Amino acid sequence: MFRDTQKIIVEDGLAPSASYVINVTMEDLLEKLKLLNYDAEFVQELKMKPISRHYFVIPTNPGEQFYTFTCLAAWLIKKTGKSFEMPQESDDPNSTIALILDYLREIEVPVEFPPNKLKQGTGEYAIYVLDHLADNALKTQKFKWKRVSIPPEELTPEPDIEDDDAELILEKVEEEMIAEYDDDDQDILHIDDITKLYGQNTNEIQKPDSILESKTNRDEWQLELEKVLPRLKVTIKTDSRDWRSHLEQMKQLRANITTDLSGTKAHLNKIHTDIENTLDKVKTRETYLNRQLESSLTDYRSLQEELSKVKEQYRDVSGGVTERTRVLNKLMEELEYVKREMDERGSSMTDGTPLINIKKTITKMKNEISEMNIRIGVLEYSLMCARVRDRTQLREDMNNTNTAVII
Repeated sequence: MFRDTQKIIVEDGLAPSASYVINVTMEDLLEKLKLLNYDAEFVQELKMKPISRHYFVIPTNPGEQFYTFTCLAAWLIKKTGKSFEMPQESDDPNSTIALILDYLREIEVPVEFPPNKLKQGTGEYAIYVLDHLADNALKTQKFKWKRVSIPPEELTPEPDIEDDDAELILEKVEEEMIAEYDDDDQDILHIDDITKLYGQNTNEIQKPDSILESKTNRDEWQLELEKVLPRLKVTIKTDSRDWRSHLEQMKQLRANITTDLSGTKAHLNKIHTDIENTLDKVKTRETYLNRQLESSLTDYRSLQEELSKVKEQYRDVSGGVTERTRVLNKLMEELEYVKREMDERGSSMTDGTPLINIKKTITKMKNEISEMNIRIGVLEYSLMCARVRDRTQLREDMNNTNTAVII
């Protein structure tokens, strides 16, 4: 679906980034190759040069890029389980391209371009072929996408608040005081105990005869108070979690909101009124423009419908043109093959090399015949000498035999 949309955008020329679609497709192809274990099986095992994300987009070295293209296509075809020989640099490029395109037609991939477009090894058609081969390889290996698993967020522990010896929290002081009272509970004199003690010793208490007066000097008391006062100072540290500080902060914020709301509210009301007036003006002008442009809009709709019909007819006609183009490309390939065979036969017929080779062969055969005649003559002479020797020996044996008989 995404490729079809890109194709329509490129054909209609609506997108300014249409010329960069090939770069995006090349990056997608590189990601698919990585999923197919391209680094280990293609680069390392076959000793091939790794490609970049713009390798088949920008032509730099046509020979090297075409060889890499054919090797990569053959490797992708082999990934689907089909036997396909790895191409060599000395192979015929037309036959290699024809084998790759035949495989594309087998897997029902439309080939709507001439094979000569692949001889450079770069461009949108080369990327188109490799992209479809990679898709087919992933489909054959039953590759499936998995959902991304997001790890849970780790909660960072809150920093501990260091206690300062010079400052005491009020709650801590109260807790210490309660703990002391709990420890010395047996030494505390309760109200009931005082009442009982007072009731028991009421009669024993004697009232003083005169009013008690303090005999302490005021200056000495003041001096002692000044000495002890700094030690009695308790600095209470405000706790951010205390509800009292939150309440005070809320009261302060509410007072600020109340103060600032009066001026802001008037300003917002003015903006609201201006927006309503502007919207009314826009609606009035929109109604006026619709009335003025109603005829033009009707014409535009009719032209749009005609354009859609023409596009539909164009799609119907382009299907037949594509089929005829494919047949023409096939005939062109056959014609090139026939021309190549005629050129080879014509060059072999006009070339005098075979005649020279025949003459050399005849001369060589004559020399070999002369050598064979000499060898035959030598053998006949040896055979004749052997027969003469045998006859002489036979006569001597016969003579010896006759002599022995006579004796």
